Amino acid sequence: MIEEIEEARDQALDAIQRAATPDELKRLRIKYLGRKGIFKDLIGRIPQLPPEDRPLVGKESNLARRAVEQGLKAKEAELTSGMPKAGEELFDITLPGNRPRFGRLHPITRAAHELIDIFARLGFEVVYGPEMELEYYNFEALNIPPEHPSRDAFDTFFIKDDILLRSHTSPVQIRAMSERRPPLRIVAPGKVFRHDTPDASHYPVFHQIEGLAVDENITLADLSAVLDIAMKAFFGPDTRTRMRPSYFPFTEPSAEVDISCTFCHGKGCSTCGGKGWTELLGAGIVDPSVFEAVGYDPEKYTGFAFGLGIDRAAMYRFGITDIRLLFDNDLRLLNQL
Repeated sequence: MIEEIEEARDQALDAIQRAATPDELKRLRIKYLGRKGIFKDLIGRIPQLPPEDRPLVGKESNLARRAVEQGLKAKEAELTSGMPKAGEELFDITLPGNRPRFGRLHPITRAAHELIDIFARLGFEVVYGPEMELEYYNFEALNIPPEHPSRDAFDTFFIKDDILLRSHTSPVQIRAMSERRPPLRIVAPGKVFRHDTPDASHYPVFHQIEGLAVDENITLADLSAVLDIAMKAFFGPDTRTRMRPSYFPFTEPSAEVDISCTFCHGKGCSTCGGKGWTELLGAGIVDPSVFEAVGYDPEKYTGFAFGLGIDRAAMYRFGITDIRLLFDNDLRLLNQL
């Protein structure tokens, strides 16, 4: 193996001497000394040698590598000796400068920050949880046993056995309730995953913010008031909200929450199907079985929960008609917002 090391050293030094440009020298550095270079491969084979041979081979490889590094350094100095040095005028300073391009927050990030700020002003604490979740927290503790048909609506990506990518941020609520006692008022923002086919309003990876309030004597009126205030703060003071009966395994009663269409302001358009309303949230009173799973007394405490897609809220807020545009990273769109 020592012969291979010496041969590689000689080939490298010969190629370095014949290099005519700094770029060619850079390629040689990568070829011989890079992370996947020839010397990296040779050194990686040393542990396979008999123990008594390893010190000598290791010493020879270090010497060869050092020789190549010195050769590269000397050749670099030779090739750059005639180039302008620091402090010398390299361009016409009277030419107009190039204005730097400033970055900005992505629409989804902006929407998330604003929603978090709104709910913080309403007294909600922000909590976070893991994106890779246990099946118990994602389903069973939320009153969704393995045979429950509603699991189809939360179809997600399983990693193995009972480990999956969370399909909503509700598991964060379960974790918070398992660790704390009422009263409790939290919001849980984050990325979630579902096995959806991408279209104008669906994407397999999206963002949610879910809220939970637990105390004595909480009612639907409290839920309605919180959501109405939050939607007016986010979309504007003329925004209206309404609730329609629905079903979720972890709330009872449950409701779909609509807002007046942000495109036509309730008059009816193609985006809202002529109804003047667009569905945005799911909400309801926390099911007693969820309280029992976390050790809360359902006879003493009540609570409400809600959830909305941050991506969809950003679409309505910024006038974007296709959710896929939010994930394309097309600067022609992002620079307008």
